[in-house]
Amino acid sequence: MDELQTILDCSAEVPCFSASMETKEWVGGSRVNAFRNRRIFLSMAAGSLAFAALLLNGCGDEPAPKPVVETPAKPAEPSVPEDMQAAAQNLLGKETQVLIFGDLAKTGKQQFLAANVVPKTPKNDIPGTIVTRAVLAEEADGKWSELLRCDEYLKNAKGYLALTPLAAVAGWKVQYDQDPVKGIQLYFTPIKGPADPHVLPIGVAWNPATKRYQSLDLSYQHFLMEKPTLDTARSVLR
Repeated sequence: MDELQTILDCSAEVPCFSASMETKEWVGGSRVNAFRNRRIFLSMAAGSLAFAALLLNGCGDEPAPKPVVETPAKPAEPSVPEDMQAAAQNLLGKETQVLIFGDLAKTGKQQFLAANVVPKTPKNDIPGTIVTRAVLAEEADGKWSELLRCDEYLKNAKGYLALTPLAAVAGWKVQYDQDPVKGIQLYFTPIKGPADPHVLPIGVAWNPATKRYQSLDLSYQHFLMEKPTLDTARSVLR
């Protein structure tokens, strides 16, 4: 009996011992898991901080964007007065373009340069303004009068301008400079087929002494007198 009681007593104590062990094991496991989770969280936080620092360093290495400089808008060109456009069309026809106008000769009088401009095409690739005809006119007492004509030849009211080619010219390259004191200076280059580098432009300017537009010598310093006939105004510009 005593042995049996002893065995029963031991059997009754076994569950208590087992439960106690299981409780200790669970508590210990919870601490381990908590410690492990904490390590994982700290590792992730450290990695996030390192990545953020890398991004900040990378952004700091990039140069600051340059401020955008706005190009000032080009002022609109003044529109051609209606009476001036009408006068140009009366002189050269409807397909007429006023190239420049104002006090061109610095005489206090309004003038304009108008022309029949050849449009740019693949066959017409010559730089500059190419015209078939051009006139320079002046206003006096409300009326417009022609001072200079450029068609097959260069002419004014006195005759053919010096240096005008003998052969009729079908087209001209027109250029001009506006001097604030002397006024406009024009350059007419005869077009002879493909661009010919040997053909020199004919300079034309207002002569205050004769009060008309005349051609200049090849130095563009001295005025040349007109000729009444084409034979005496001959010049092959080469």
